[in-house]
This record gives sequence, structure tokens and C-alpha cells, in this order.
Amino acid sequence: MPTQMRANRDDRRDTSASPKAFSLAELLVVVAIVATLALLQLPTLGNAKSGTKLAICQDNLHQLTRGWLLYAGDHDGWLPGNLNGGDAMLGLAAAKRSWCVGWLDFAKSSANTNTLFFSEAQLGPYVRKVTSIYRCPADPSLADHGDQWYPRVRSVSMNGYLGDGPAPWTTGYRQFKKLQEVVNPSPNRAFVFIDERDDSINDPYFAIAMDGSFPPDPRSYTIVDFPADWHNRGANLSFVDGHVETWHWRDPRTLPLHRRGVPLALNVRSPNNPDVARLQAAASSRAK
Repeated sequence: MPTQMRANRDDRRDTSASPKAFSLAELLVVVAIVATLALLQLPTLGNAKSGTKLAICQDNLHQLTRGWLLYAGDHDGWLPGNLNGGDAMLGLAAAKRSWCVGWLDFAKSSANTNTLFFSEAQLGPYVRKVTSIYRCPADPSLADHGDQWYPRVRSVSMNGYLGDGPAPWTTGYRQFKKLQEVVNPSPNRAFVFIDERDDSINDPYFAIAMDGSFPPDPRSYTIVDFPADWHNRGANLSFVDGHVETWHWRDPRTLPLHRRGVPLALNVRSPNNPDVARLQAAASSRAK
């Protein structure tokens, strides 16, 4: 997504009161239980039994989300940061402020091939610095480094309404900074990580415009960042409660043609697109 467009939003903060939620103690007990169960399962999850790209990708998102929950459990419910635009482009200098940093492109960005941009970031220790889980095996993207084309190392982004960093992409919607704040949408409906298209992905922040969400006005829908479509016209998403789903896109405007090595035009209007409505509902809610 264009850096300037995101930079214009970096000085905005949602100061609305948080919704009524579980107590911190209650939430951390739940997180501790989930994290413990996750750790017990880790030895069996490194290799998806089916061996398919879809199953491997789903397992990757499971592991990332467990790490995300473990981080919150160790930090009194505070979520990992989620930097975008110019802040994400600071690279390793900003790694300790975000779950991931760097700006991907089809040219010579160091973030294309440098796994330190996420192994040294906040989630790195919580996923045992396993760097392969940040990339879907179905991601076809390559970066031109002059002498050779190399596979890019990340195809996953995080819901832009989760974590500290910029203000909400759309003013008036909640920016969830603590785990216990995620009550609307509920933890089983609020997404954390998503596969992003190779010609859309840049920073680690998946932006969703909430225009037309409230009051309902489907004519105002816009697609900012595009989800992946390599899983049978769909993408994998993980959710705050830890489960993973594959969403298949219905509207052809969510599935524009791929042109190898050519970035996709972002932040485009898409009136009455049901895929936009679905992503909005899983991203955030109106601040009261």
C-alpha cells in the first residue's frame, strides 16, 4: 500500500472508550491454558499430515497465532505491534516494536529475502524463530535481485486493527491493543493473520477500509489490500481464538488477474462486494 497514504493516518488515534470486556485476570488465565495446550501440540504440527500446500499454510497460521497469544500472555494482554508504511520500512531498527517489519516489492528490497525482519521482531522468540511459517508454500512470488530471482520470504499480513502502531485505518473504528478488548467481533470471529496476494503485499499490515460498514452503505465499499486467491480462489485466515479457516472469494473484483512481477493497484472502490463486507465484519467494529 502506498506509504504516503498510510503515513497520513499515522497521527490519528482512537481515543474512544473500550467496550466492556473480561477482566485481565480472567483473560490471562484463558490465554495461559490455550498457550499450554498449544505447546503440547507443537511437536506434531511441524509437518502437516496431508502434505498439501493448503494444509501446510493452515498449520503455519496456527503456529503464528499461538505465538501471538503467547506474546500477549507474557505482556499482560498487550498485543504485538503492527507497524505499517514508513515505520515498517525502518526494518530492524523498528523490529522490537512490531510483530514483523519490512516492505516487500518485486525488486531489490532487503525485506524480500531477509528473515531477520521477522525472526528478530516481537513474535520471533514465540515461534522459536521458525521462519518458514511466514510464507505460504503456494505463494508464487519472486524478487529480482539482479543476478537471480529469489522466492520472497513472507506472504502473511496481520489485521490492521490489531496491535499498537498507527491509528485505525478508518477513523471511528476500534484499534484493539489488548487481548481482552477483542469482544466485538468476538475472538472466534476476529481475524489475526491472512494470506495476502503476492502483487498486493508490502508492509506486514493488512489494511481494511470500513467505509460502508456503519451505517450500512455497500456502495461505499473499497478494497485496500487484496487477500490471496491461491487456495482454490481463496485465502487462509487465523482467528483470535486460535482456529484457522479458508475463505473462498465470491466477487471477481476480489480476484483480479495476476501479472507476474507487476504490483496490483490498491485502494480501489468495489461497491456491493460481499467479500469486502465479510472482511469488515471480521476486522473491527464501530467505536462508541
